[in-house]
Amino acid sequence: MARCANPLCVGRSRKIFPRFLFPDWLESFCVFLSRRLEAEDPKKPFSERKGEGERPFDITDFSFYNSPMPAQPRDEWEALRWEESEEDRSRWKRRFQHGLILLVFLIAVGIWILYPRPVAVTAYRVVPTDPIEHRTVLSASGYVTARRQATVSSKITARIQEVLVEEGQRVKKGQILARLDDSNIRRNLALAKARVEEIRKQVEEARAQWNLAEKELQRIEKLFQNHVVSQSDLDQARAARDTWRARTEALQRSILSAEKEVEVWEQQLEDTIIRAPFDGVVTTKDAHPGEMISPVTAGGGYTRTGICTIVDMTSLEIEVDVNESMIERVHPGQEVVAHLDAYPEWAIPAHVIAIVPTADREKSTIKVRIGFDRLDPRILPEMSIRVAFLDDRSNQQLAPFYIPANAVHSQNGRHWVWKIVDGRAVRTEVRVGQVENQEIGVFEGLEAEDWIVVQSAKPLKEGVRVRFPGKRSGD
Repeated sequence: MARCANPLCVGRSRKIFPRFLFPDWLESFCVFLSRRLEAEDPKKPFSERKGEGERPFDITDFSFYNSPMPAQPRDEWEALRWEESEEDRSRWKRRFQHGLILLVFLIAVGIWILYPRPVAVTAYRVVPTDPIEHRTVLSASGYVTARRQATVSSKITARIQEVLVEEGQRVKKGQILARLDDSNIRRNLALAKARVEEIRKQVEEARAQWNLAEKELQRIEKLFQNHVVSQSDLDQARAARDTWRARTEALQRSILSAEKEVEVWEQQLEDTIIRAPFDGVVTTKDAHPGEMISPVTAGGGYTRTGICTIVDMTSLEIEVDVNESMIERVHPGQEVVAHLDAYPEWAIPAHVIAIVPTADREKSTIKVRIGFDRLDPRILPEMSIRVAFLDDRSNQQLAPFYIPANAVHSQNGRHWVWKIVDGRAVRTEVRVGQVENQEIGVFEGLEAEDWIVVQSAKPLKEGVRVRFPGKRSGD
């Protein structure tokens, strides 16, 4: 096989550089470069060059590099030139790319080994203290109830003539809600009044007869004194007078009885008008015109027992069930913060009214009544609500920030935390309070939105770079 005698030929380099400093792709590149420099016309066909008829040089055959290179005439080397193909170009291009990638990889590995890596830590974001969260001693759930509500019914059994209210309507005490059929009652009332008038007429007649009998008796007594009439006539006159007097008194008593009967029918007539017992809001409408209503259940499912339900919105309160084992944390007058499920972000101030002195043996709970400090139209009966019972501390006694207790380091009575500033750990001294539920209060040294180190993979130093894939927030 023909051999290369070019000054740039890699055969000489093999004797100078070891294999790992002079790889195959580099020696192929040198061969290509040397031939390009010496070629008269790189695009000229190989058969038209000097040394025509010789086999083209195979750049993949490097077996001749280990043998000494004999001196050959210049024209022989000219004969070794050939036209490079697309395959040769692509092969050299790939080798050059692979070598460049390997070089970049080696540089990156060196940087990774020599350059210090950041320390992995768990970070915590400092947020202002939530007074409710840190003062809560017990949480419970319950419902909004109305202390004063009524299902308005009738005192008599009758047919409903008209209903004058709808759901959501506000009513005043004494306002007419509905009217019942009063036709029979009015007839009975008229009959009772007529009877009263009749008795009054009878009283007047009896009183007239009584007066007449009284005068007749006076005449008989004068005649008896003159011995004109007998004792029997005198006795008859006296009996007649007493009879009419007794009849008059009896009729007068009958008038009172008849008048009372009139009052009864008038009251029954008034009972046909259903009125609101107190100020409130109509929450349900339970009857309609044409239906029967009764104060007691009668007639199967076709008789109503109520016209509507009225709730006094000023008597709303909260009822919650507290477990027996936790009831010692509750006392009357205790401050409470409530959150309606419909408005979870709205904190409603409240207070404990009373602890009902009985327990539910099935649920092992005790009912607690809670009153609102201020009512609001958004608070409605039967709404579900969550409450938090607070301790006796004021908000001013709480620390501005609470952080995990293990984030604070102590030495010789001094306390500090590792605060993350621009990706580096900075030692920051703080003034702390008492530990509560694995959290410690910080009064000085930190601000809201600061990031601090809670845990680290290895001990930290001032200014060391950190990374915190695991974050914790105080929210």
